[in-house]
Amino acid sequence: MSRVRGKGRAHRAAWVALMAGVALAGCGGEADAPSSKATGLAKGGVEKPVLKLGFIKLTDMAPLAIAREKGFFAEEGLNVTLEPQANWKVLLDGVIGGQLDGAHMLAGQPIAATLGLGTRAEMIAPLSLDLNGNAITLSNRVWSMIEPNLPKGADGKPAHPIPASVLQPVVGKFRQEGRPFKMGMVFPVSTHNYELRYWLAAGGLNPGYYLPGDVGGTTGADVQLSVTPPPQMPATLEAGTIEGYSVGEPWNQAAVKKKIGVPVVTDDQIWHDNPEKVFGLRRDFAAKYPGTTAALLRAIIKAQAWLDADRGRNRAEAVRILARPNYVGADEDVIAASMTGKFTFGPGDTRDAKGFNVFFDRFAGYPFYSDAIWTMTQMRRWGQIPADHDDGWYTAQAKAVYRPDLYLSAAKALVERKVIPASALPQTDGFKPVDTGFIDHVPYDGRKPNAYIQSLRIGLKNGQKVTASGVTGG
Repeated sequence: MSRVRGKGRAHRAAWVALMAGVALAGCGGEADAPSSKATGLAKGGVEKPVLKLGFIKLTDMAPLAIAREKGFFAEEGLNVTLEPQANWKVLLDGVIGGQLDGAHMLAGQPIAATLGLGTRAEMIAPLSLDLNGNAITLSNRVWSMIEPNLPKGADGKPAHPIPASVLQPVVGKFRQEGRPFKMGMVFPVSTHNYELRYWLAAGGLNPGYYLPGDVGGTTGADVQLSVTPPPQMPATLEAGTIEGYSVGEPWNQAAVKKKIGVPVVTDDQIWHDNPEKVFGLRRDFAAKYPGTTAALLRAIIKAQAWLDADRGRNRAEAVRILARPNYVGADEDVIAASMTGKFTFGPGDTRDAKGFNVFFDRFAGYPFYSDAIWTMTQMRRWGQIPADHDDGWYTAQAKAVYRPDLYLSAAKALVERKVIPASALPQTDGFKPVDTGFIDHVPYDGRKPNAYIQSLRIGLKNGQKVTASGVTGG
C-alpha cells in the first residue's frame, strides 16, 4: 500500500511558519483566509485561495474531509469550506452557478452536463475520487421470498455474488398482483443507476428505457427505478415505497442496523474495481485558476494516499471524522461496517471486503478515458443518448471531460517532493486493458464502445431508438 511520506509534514510546518496567524484547516474550526499575496509567494500561483466545495453525505466524500481535517488543503495554500448538499441536482447546479467552486460528483455528472443531458455546462473531471463503494439492498419482504432458494456455502450463508435472476419470480408475482416492482437509485446519470441496471439486465430483467427528455426511464421496464437522495434511502425502503435500492455507503449498512433490509450484492461484485465518484469542476474555473486547480488536486491526492496508507492503518480515524454531523453524520459503527475492510450483508454475515473502498491504490485517482466511455455506453444502452455515434465520438467526448493531464501534473509534483511514490502513476494512454470483471463476464474494450453495446443482451442496439410505444428500428 502507498504511504504519504514525511516530507509533506515538513511542507505543512513551513506553511504554518510563513502564515503565522493562519489556523490550519486540520485543526477543526474555520480557518482564516490566507492572503492571496502570501499564498502566491508560498505556493507560486494559487489565484483563488478561499474556496467552497460541495458534497453528498456518503463515505466516498472522504478524500475531501481528510484533505481538510488533516491539513492537506492548508499545506497547498487553500482555505476550503466543505458544504453538504441536499441532493445531486442541487450540488451540480451549485457548481454550474458558481456558488460552489467544485464538488464530490457522480462520475456521470460532468459527462452528462457537457453532453447537454439535462442542464448543459462545460465540465471537467480531473481526478477520480475512489473505486467501488456501492451496494444493492433489498427489503426484508423480498429477501424472505428469495433467501430459501439461494445456493448456500459450507457455512450455511448465501453464496455470493447473488444474481438478479433470483428476482424474476418475485417480479412476476408483483405483476400478477397488478403492482409494479420498484427500486430506488440516487440520480439518472449515477453509477448507482447504471450498476443497478447492469445487475438487473444481467439477470434477465429489463430496467426500462429513457425517452428523449424523460428522467423516469421506465419505458418497457420489468423493474421501475426512481430517484431518492442517498440519506433518505433507508426511510423510503422502510415506508414500503420501494422494494430495494442501489446506493453508496453508509446507507446500505444503515438498513442492516435498522433491520429493514439486506444488502445482496456490492458494486465490486457487479463490476470489479469500478470507478465511483469524481472531483468535478467547471472547465472555465480550471482555465481561469490553473494554480488553484493544481493545488486542489495535490491536496486531494495526498488525502487519498493517507486513506489507503499502510493497509488501512488510518481508516479507523477516517471513520471517526466521517461520523461527524458536518460530514456523513452516521454512527461510527455503521460507517466502519464497510470502511474498514469488511462488509456486513446481514446480522451474523460480515465478510472480508478489503477492496470495497479504494481511494489511492490501483490507480484509483487517475481519470481513465475508458471509464468515461463505459458510462456513455450505458447512457446509450438505456436511451439517455438517443442516437448512435461512432467510436471516435465517444473517445472525443471522454477526452473533453476527463483530464488525466491535470491529474498527472499534480501527481508528478508530489512524486518530485517524495510525498507519493512514482509507482503510484500509471503507465497508460488513458485506456485500461480489456476488462472482464463484470458479473456477466461480458468483456469491455473502451476503444470499441459500439461493439460492446452490441454485445449486451438487453439494451438498445445500433439503429434503435425509444418511443412511447417501445423500442423501434435496428
